[in-house]
Amino acid sequence: MLLENKVVIVTGAASPRGIGKATAKALAAHGARVVVLDLRLEDAEQAARDLGEGHLGLACDVTDRSACDAAVQAALTKYDRIDGLINNAGITQPLRTLDIQAGNFDAVVDVNLRGTLYMSQAVLPHMKAHKGGSIVCMSSVSAQRGGGIFGGPHYSAAKAGVLGLAKAMAREFGGDNVRINSITPGLIQTDITGDKLTPEMRAEIIKGIPLGRLGDAADVANACLFLISDLSAYMTGITLDVNGGMLIH
Repeated sequence: MLLENKVVIVTGAASPRGIGKATAKALAAHGARVVVLDLRLEDAEQAARDLGEGHLGLACDVTDRSACDAAVQAALTKYDRIDGLINNAGITQPLRTLDIQAGNFDAVVDVNLRGTLYMSQAVLPHMKAHKGGSIVCMSSVSAQRGGGIFGGPHYSAAKAGVLGLAKAMAREFGGDNVRINSITPGLIQTDITGDKLTPEMRAEIIKGIPLGRLGDAADVANACLFLISDLSAYMTGITLDVNGGMLIH
């Protein structure tokens, strides 16, 4: 049990086929008490119940700093500790550069980048005071290769920002034994992508993946488990690619 008696927050973890929920399951299977955050309280609570006894579901809009602080305080009230945070909440929009409006840019950057900052700010004082913790920030292969299949340039920019933010925080809080790392998933089969790929598109994409398949949410969940656990105790500021070899660099 890699995470026995540990408490880990996972944002955006209620979607049935999402990376967040798969990650919550992987953490719970290794003994963690998981705090599921999502926009709708009912969805978060149901996702927490799906994990079994001892988990917590809370409503939280990660673009609202006060909501992030309130969620962390609720977790501390219940468990009296926070050992890990998975900054998973994110949105995407399939827009081209000249079609991106101010509202599109704000929405994508707010959830993906500002939300990562706000949730990290909410947990870091506790982790710093207790001289330990692990934060995982969810970026994307689109931040590395300059665009993806479903995300526009503003999504790539936001996810590239996540990489820079995570590295800067890792440098700042390393002396407090707080580790901060990023994951860059490739094309993962989730609710976002599941119904949008035609058989022809799928076959063409797989041609460019050395492992010969699309990723599953569990592939990313296992990477999160690794980075949250002490198996990665000497890793901070890294970017862990989970893309089947789509981007080898």
